Amino acid sequence: MSRFRRTALSTLLAVASAALSTAVALPAPAAAALPTAAVALGDSFISGEGAGAYSPVVDVAGVAQSFPGWSAPNSNAYFCHRSPNASLNRADLPGIADRFNLACSGGQPYDFANASASRANGRQVTAQLDQLRAVARTHDIDLVLVGLGSNNSSFTFGKVAEECANRFIADAWTGWWEFWAYLGGPVEQDPCTDDDLATAAQLSAATAETTAAVRQLLTTLDEVDADGQHRVVFQDYTDPLPAELATNFWTEDDRDDTRDKFRALGAERYAAGCPIHRASLGTGQRFAQRLGTLVGSVRATMAAEFPTADLVYVNVQHAFDGARLCEQSGSPTGALATPIRSMDGPSGVFVTSLAGYDKLDIQRIANTCGTYFQTCQESWHPNAAGHGVLARCLTGAAATSARAVTCVRAPDGTVTVS
Repeated sequence: MSRFRRTALSTLLAVASAALSTAVALPAPAAAALPTAAVALGDSFISGEGAGAYSPVVDVAGVAQSFPGWSAPNSNAYFCHRSPNASLNRADLPGIADRFNLACSGGQPYDFANASASRANGRQVTAQLDQLRAVARTHDIDLVLVGLGSNNSSFTFGKVAEECANRFIADAWTGWWEFWAYLGGPVEQDPCTDDDLATAAQLSAATAETTAAVRQLLTTLDEVDADGQHRVVFQDYTDPLPAELATNFWTEDDRDDTRDKFRALGAERYAAGCPIHRASLGTGQRFAQRLGTLVGSVRATMAAEFPTADLVYVNVQHAFDGARLCEQSGSPTGALATPIRSMDGPSGVFVTSLAGYDKLDIQRIANTCGTYFQTCQESWHPNAAGHGVLARCLTGAAATSARAVTCVRAPDGTVTVS
């Protein structure tokens, strides 16, 4: 074969080989899409407080904390009380592959960007936004449920509940001349007023704190979300108590709660889950409404600052209508909230009846709650059935095209979101 022919053949083969390589070459495979996730951030009404069956929680050292015992420090991460019965885990969320509950009972706006452990009375968990970033490394975040407002540097739901319940119990068991029975000093016995729960100035400060925390959340989501598409649902709060008690809880032994000492009535209301003055009920209702105003205001402010963000406010203030504690005569049966319950020492056994207890017994039981807060931490939070109703509220908020919706429970138990 001539040199020319060999050269021509080599050239032809080279061209053919290059053409074949070009013809069969495939583009590099696209990166696999991340699984979708729904995430919950915030406080006890989101974490699942009261719903039971709490999961282990990873602490600041990376150790999963299971139940540490009733006498353990309340700062233990476990007492974030993240429940598989929480609304996030039970809502119908089509297209969501995985769910992550990062909320913590007692959570405050501070805890979004900072470790809760670094503030007074915080729990040993890392900043919620750091936990969110960890989720974003493995998942495409499509839905975020946020519950903030009831706890902040000015007031907390636990303190509000404690304030009003303690006043009622003190009034029921202690005469005005018997302040000596309370070794820490006199205990207020009048019904709670609006300013006892939160003043206008405190609500204004709480709104500013919450707004700042949510701003940090939305900024973080813009930085870490895989596709930049996510809905943020802002949930407010529902009062565990009704506007009025069922009539069988008005008096006992011909005594009502406007006179001095009414132990039988105090025991009856405690057993039913509502140790509260009737005159305090309106105060509680207005407090829930003012928290709703706070949450709605935060959403509106963020909508103005983040005009392309998908932000929805769900008002749940009527989600427990007809099924609040002591709203029906058989309470706490059928109620959607957990009764106030304490222990006589960190025993694990709840005191369900105060009948036969004297004022020093009452003081001892109250001190157990104060020293070991986890023994009474679930009080007046949604129970598992209540979180089930909130799950239906979230289902509606996740699917709506509106920017604000209201979740309402009808007398027959039907829940609608509109």
